[in-house]
Amino acid sequence: MKFTSGIKSIWIALLCVLPVVLSAQSNKPVKPLAQLQQEFVDLRFGMFIHFNIPTYMDQDWADPEASPAIFNPTKLNCDQWAKAAKSAHMSYGCITTKHHSGFCIWDTKTTDYNVMNSPLKRDVVKEYADAFRANGLKVFLYYSILDTHHRLRPNAITHKHIDMIKAQITELLTKYGDIGALIIDGWDAPWSRISYDDVPFEEIYRLVKSLQPNCLVMDLNGAKYPAEGMYYTDIKTYEQGAGQHISKENNNMPALSCYPLQKHWFWNLSDPTDEVKDPVKLVNDNIIPFNNVDCNFILNVAPNRDGLIDDNALAALKKIGEMWKNEGPVAKLPKLDDPIISSNLAKNQFANSSWSDDSEIMDFANDDNFRTSWVSNPTVKNPWYEITFDKDKGFNAIAIAETKPNITKLRVEYYDNGVWKPIFSGENKNRIKIFRFDRVWASKVRVSVDAADHQVSIAEVGVYNERR
Repeated sequence: MKFTSGIKSIWIALLCVLPVVLSAQSNKPVKPLAQLQQEFVDLRFGMFIHFNIPTYMDQDWADPEASPAIFNPTKLNCDQWAKAAKSAHMSYGCITTKHHSGFCIWDTKTTDYNVMNSPLKRDVVKEYADAFRANGLKVFLYYSILDTHHRLRPNAITHKHIDMIKAQITELLTKYGDIGALIIDGWDAPWSRISYDDVPFEEIYRLVKSLQPNCLVMDLNGAKYPAEGMYYTDIKTYEQGAGQHISKENNNMPALSCYPLQKHWFWNLSDPTDEVKDPVKLVNDNIIPFNNVDCNFILNVAPNRDGLIDDNALAALKKIGEMWKNEGPVAKLPKLDDPIISSNLAKNQFANSSWSDDSEIMDFANDDNFRTSWVSNPTVKNPWYEITFDKDKGFNAIAIAETKPNITKLRVEYYDNGVWKPIFSGENKNRIKIFRFDRVWASKVRVSVDAADHQVSIAEVGVYNERR
């Protein structure tokens, strides 16, 4: 199915749901982000449900041209999933509404590549949401930005793609009641190569909040950004299977760690007889220590091709429930900066600095890579770092991410009509230093270091024009 024939009238779909959008949250108070983050970590433990076209292909990445005809869970029973989650004392579920190959398991008006054109012809997202709510569990949704069936992939993204994303998210957040979180994948990841500029993060983020203000946005981008900073997500995320591990000693951010109970994310033919992960280790090595550092643990349990959870997975969940239960709220979270959600104006602009070796030159501090850094020569007593824009820019936030938290006193300035003007001057010992201020216009920004404990090194300087 080609992209042009697979997409229906997206704007008609948006118009159809508009009355629901206007009234969906009218009687619900909007909670501060800090409260939503606290409520999320207090949930402690939930069920990820990878169930989609890959379930029928014995692998996690499906053929983007796979026929909807193969999606045929003849015994689909979302109530069984919910009761299995309850047996482990989980607090919520999260289902893959659309994975990377683009198949939608809800009744969408945006594309023919959906469950209503499969033999099942039933809205799986609705059945899941109804079943989990009926069992007293909260409802989260997973959604992939990367969509290989609709050619929504690197170097091929169009305005129609972005319209499709917005229309699909609008459907998901207006047809299925209160959604506690939208977990987004395939965006700003090394393997997806779709940046927050290709698909504008701030537009999508604000769309979600306009539809459901109390819905958390979680982007599974934890591999890229420092643990101490909240970049492009309301919750820090860690995928253990990809080598992303939260610190069990000093994490201080609301976080999510995900891991599959079976060997893979989606169901495989060998799953009914393969050993699942040890419930004792999951409790003692994941749930308990993660909860102790403000991290919610989400365990993936993949239903089989009949639409049921296998007996060995059911037994493991029951064993977890015998060993562990949610004992209520965790410790209160510290006060945090609001997440950065805007495009980085400093990315790949001209950079200059005081003396540094060529191997760690100034360009490394605005290359959108937190694993490279500008490092000052140790003989420079007061290092400085500067970014020159290609034209005057308006901005109201600057974030400085150090390699290590060495800088203790600094000045941040902007260059306006031949004069350096102050933004901040003083002490800030955080590794991620975020400064928000009234919008200014300038051709340059400069960071001057007045005191540092060790050799100065900066991983990234970001400049943002936030909508407020």
